Amino acid sequence: MEDRLKNLRKSMNRTTFSQLNFTEKHRKDIREKIKQQEENEEDVLYAVLQLLVNERTGFELVKLLRGRGIRKFEDNEGSLYILLHRLEQNQWIQATWQRSKAKYYQLTNKGKKILQKAGKNQTKKGFVLHELLEG
Repeated sequence: MEDRLKNLRKSMNRTTFSQLNFTEKHRKDIREKIKQQEENEEDVLYAVLQLLVNERTGFELVKLLRGRGIRKFEDNEGSLYILLHRLEQNQWIQATWQRSKAKYYQLTNKGKKILQKAGKNQTKKGFVLHELLEG
């Protein structure tokens, strides 16, 4: 960690966090929440891949994800396009511009294989999709 970050941490420990006491239960709960968020990321990615079996725009994806109860992209559509770009770089999806000047996304053959592999077994889904999330 850089010196300036270490100094910031020391300062915050002396001032901001001096009143806070974390029990082991608090720490366990926090770790559990973080773990759930990671699982949610995989679920979101899995849902995006499922929806991209058919050609869709980013706007359509947000609406369909909302219909599945996934609201991650509602106020942050930019993060969806970052995810789509990453999927495109990994050749899991392809993007094409239509005459209506809208960009459409769809799974490639590689993406379909990944989706099938992830769908076969719930425990494998996390392993398969973790590769992309870490990249």
